[in-house]
Formats: sequence, structure tokens, C-alpha cells
Amino acid sequence: KLGARLRELRVSAGLTQAEVARRTGIHRPNIARVEAGRHTPSLETLSRLATAIGVPTTSVLSNE
Repeated sequence: KLGARLRELRVSAGLTQAEVARRTGIHRPNIARVEAGRHTPSLETLSRLATAIGVPTTSVLSNE
């Protein structure tokens, strides 16, 4: 669910996984694993992903 929310926000922002990877320094396959729900990111990683997408971390955690 968290991964799907991240993907939804990333796509809404018009960003590719590669662009988010470039902005965060997190390898693209790791971002793909988070989005697929195969890995739960740490709060720090979640914050980095949210910042790269341009949304507050709280919006990733909410269902809105």
C-alpha cells in the first residue's frame, strides 16, 4: 500500500524511477522494490523519496 502510494505520487509529479533515483542517490531497482511492496523503506529513506518527488512525507503516509 505504501509502495503504491509512492508510485502514484511519483507518476502524478511526472517523474520516472530513474529521475527519483538520481535525485535521492537511491538505486532505481531499490525504488522499484519499494513501489512493488517487496521492501519497506526506513523513515529516512521515505523522507528522501518524498522530498525528491516534491511532497511532504506525511502525504506519502496518508491515503488522500
